[in-house]
Order: sequence, then structure tokens, then C-alpha cells
Amino acid sequence: MISDIYERSLDGKISREDALSLVKSNPFELFDTANQLRQEIVGDTVTFVVNRNIDITDHCIIECGFCSFRDHIGYEMTIEEILGSIQEAKEVGVTEVCIFGGVLPHMTVDYYLDLLTSIKSNYDIKIHGLSPVEVYHAAKSSEISIKEALSAFKNAGLDTMTGAAAEVLVDSVREQICPNKVSTDQWVDIITQAHQLGIPTTSTIMYGTVETWEDRIDHLFILRDIQRQTGGFTEFVPLTFLNENNILGNSSKGASGMDDLKLHALARIVFGKDLPNIQASWIKMGTKMAQIVLCCGANDLGGTMMEDKISVAAGASHGEYLSREEMALIIKDIGRVPAERDTLYNLI
Repeated sequence: MISDIYERSLDGKISREDALSLVKSNPFELFDTANQLRQEIVGDTVTFVVNRNIDITDHCIIECGFCSFRDHIGYEMTIEEILGSIQEAKEVGVTEVCIFGGVLPHMTVDYYLDLLTSIKSNYDIKIHGLSPVEVYHAAKSSEISIKEALSAFKNAGLDTMTGAAAEVLVDSVREQICPNKVSTDQWVDIITQAHQLGIPTTSTIMYGTVETWEDRIDHLFILRDIQRQTGGFTEFVPLTFLNENNILGNSSKGASGMDDLKLHALARIVFGKDLPNIQASWIKMGTKMAQIVLCCGANDLGGTMMEDKISVAAGASHGEYLSREEMALIIKDIGRVPAERDTLYNLI
């Protein structure tokens, strides 16, 4: 069966039944097929972006079971402090700033508008930020519609939105790991509205907690359906669960290394030409594992980061920063061609 998968993927005809069969198939045939598809669809170039993560606060009202970051230090950055972090980033040639943080009652639409306009009035830089859950709560607190909130954010300078807060898009899973977050339908609606307004987003999955392979596959097909409808996803970013310092870590040790490889390969095959960019998250898995993932279907090494307090709080021990030169060396070491990109995958 796997011999037919290559053409079926390129034709966009992979089914859920196909995907379930692939999980149970010879993993090395799966990895080889995904790697061949990667070469056919995007070639031997491995991209990366020079960016900075800014985690603006570790306070949050959502209380997700997998979160290790909530009140880990106990801080909330001012706009002046955020601008200072961006100044540091600009000095080393960063082209994208990623704004992350918890959800708090005072984080209304006006709060984010002040932040966005302050950044754009001071710096020529792409802003990648706000997840569907942040958009939902900001709109709700401000008593306006999701569409009105998204339009205001775009006009204030939001270039792209994160596909975070997706976790696993199966409500029975969400009830166990993040019951206070938006539902699957709400996440899909907010992302779809963003795309329709011309705000591209990433797409993600946070896997390795309580979900099954069937749940993971349902998640992939939801994303594929959205992409076929809107074309608004720039990339897919699998995020392996880190189990330290959180409630779910008491019962789940996270995904195996084999599952990490299988999920990236399966994503390549399911998405085919619909979503060509699949990221290997070096900060979650480490650079050596990321190199292997790049040989199993992925084609992007993510960002230089500069910091990632969220992953570190959950037990990531692979560092928080890689320079351009280090990113290039990691890519060259596996015989691939490094290329710096911008947020929208235009090569720099």
C-alpha cells in the first residue's frame, strides 16, 4: 500500500484510513516516502527565520494542564520593556518578533492595539503574535466581534497570527488538557476569519499528552480542510509535549522519539502540496533530533528565537538561541542547503 502513497499524496487524495495505515506501516518506508515527497515539493533547501521570541507575561487565567509557564517566575512586561527587547533583537538583524504570553482580564483589544502600534511606530519589523484564545478573550472583554478585533489588530500592524492554542483539535482531548480554552469549532472559526481578512497564520499541534493517533490524524485533516478553503497557513509546526513542572507530566511522559518522527512524516504525506512548509522545532527536540526530522519530511528549522521561557519552564534543555551561522551549519551537516527566509517564506 505504501508504494501508492507517494502519488496519492501529490494528488491530494490521502484519506484518514490511509493515514491510520501509515502509522502501523514500516516506519522506515514511511520516513523514506515523506522525505521523497519533501524533495519533490520543496527541494533540498532548508529555511529558517532570524527572529526573537518575547514572552510578555507568565500570568494567565486559562490554567491548562500541560502548562509549566503559568506563574513560573511571576512577571508582566511593560510596553517599554518589550520595546527594549525588540531593540536588542534589531541589533542582531532580527526580521520577526514573536509575541507570546498568558491571557489576563486587562488584555483587551485596546491593550493589544497599544502594543502593536508602539512596536510599529518604533521599528520596521514583522509582528507575529496573538493566538485564537487571546483574540477570543480580547474581543469578549471589549464586547466586540471576533472580526472587528482581528480587523483592528491587522490595521494596527499585526502581520501574521500564531496557530497556537490548537493543542489537539478534538474536544474530548481538550476537555482533559485545556478545558478553559476555546473549543475546536471556535479555534477553526477564528483562524478562518483571520485568513479571510488577509492575516496569514501558522498551524500547530501539541502532541504527546492523552491523545491517540486517531486524534492526531483528525487534527491534521482539520488543518488540511482549512488550508484547502483559505490557503492561509504559512507552515505546520508540530510541538512535542514537554512534561516537567506541569500537571499532565504526572501521567504522561510525552511522545517517543519514534512518534516525533512519524508525526512529521505523516504531516508531509497528509498535507502534500496543500501545506508545503513543515517545521522541525529544534528548541523542543534538540538540534540532533531536528536534523533527523529534516530527513523525514520537514523542510524548515524555525527561528533563531533568542529566548523561549515557555519551553525552558517545561524542561527544554537545548538552549534558547542559535545564530545564523549555527542554523546554517546544522543544515549543511545533513547535506541540505540553508536559506534565510522571512515570516511568509520569502527568501532573504
